[in-house]
Amino acid sequence: MKLFNLKTLATLVTSAVMLTSTAVNAATTLRFGYEAPRSDTQHIAAKKFNELLKEKTKGELKLSLFPDSTLGNAQTMISAVRGGTIDIEMSGSPNFTGLEPKLNVIDIPFIFKDREHVYKVLDGEIGQGLLKDLEAQGLKGLAFWDVGFRAFSNSKHPVTKPEDIKGLKVRTNQNPMYIQAFTLLGANPVPMPLSELYTALETRAVDAQEHPIGIFWSAKLYEVQKYLSQTNHGYTPLIVVMNKAKFDGLSAELQQAILDAAKEAGQYQRDLNVKNEQEIVANLRKAGVEVIEKVDTAPFKAVIEADVRKSFIDKHGDQLVKEIDALAQ
Repeated sequence: MKLFNLKTLATLVTSAVMLTSTAVNAATTLRFGYEAPRSDTQHIAAKKFNELLKEKTKGELKLSLFPDSTLGNAQTMISAVRGGTIDIEMSGSPNFTGLEPKLNVIDIPFIFKDREHVYKVLDGEIGQGLLKDLEAQGLKGLAFWDVGFRAFSNSKHPVTKPEDIKGLKVRTNQNPMYIQAFTLLGANPVPMPLSELYTALETRAVDAQEHPIGIFWSAKLYEVQKYLSQTNHGYTPLIVVMNKAKFDGLSAELQQAILDAAKEAGQYQRDLNVKNEQEIVANLRKAGVEVIEKVDTAPFKAVIEADVRKSFIDKHGDQLVKEIDALAQ
């Protein structure tokens, strides 16, 4: 009987150790998903995030990276982070506006003067307040990374004035700001995930799309688009979010390490995007794309800016818009 009890006790202890080990491993390896391909700076920065996190936590926390929409499109991954089946996710800010409509302020066309203006807004009280608002949806906003200023491409003809966009079927995201803007320009906006875009352009299900040139290059959209105009009609940040319950369950030291590593990796990616931009333009031209770098944006602004701003202000008031405008000075 004693031998039986000893064997039983040993089995129970071994099982407990195995269960504890499994729980620790699950807690220290965080699943991080995103839509961008491995060739994009988002993936490069995600690897940097992992290096920084392991360094800051002495290996206690690390990331398992899932690029290329491996874990689903942006909406699927955001839902999974809220539900706790994915720990961390990043995608463009328009993907979060269904949860927090005030984030639409970032996507008002031409609201940002330049990158310096963008960073003042996102890294200051306005941006941090918008991240804080996501907590009510079970998401801990870690940092703003960079998608960039958006350019317009199509397979039909060069675009230098608003009339050139009229009648085109344009892939855009589901953000109402962009849908309204392209409708005002006379286009037919068609929201769809990035993972479906290449095929849609190749089969001519859509004629055009609008992404920053980094995505245009890394997703190889230049293979199915002939004309690219750097209209800079909007700026899109990436938002890196974590399951809030998972974040709250960590020690204060580990929480701060995650926040610091996410912010540092985001700055690394911003710098990388700026550094790469001219090289990408040169490579696009070599690939046969007609790139129009200087576009007079005034006629585009005249068509869309006032109406889209009004749509946001009617729903959310003008305070955020005024605060963003003030930082452009």
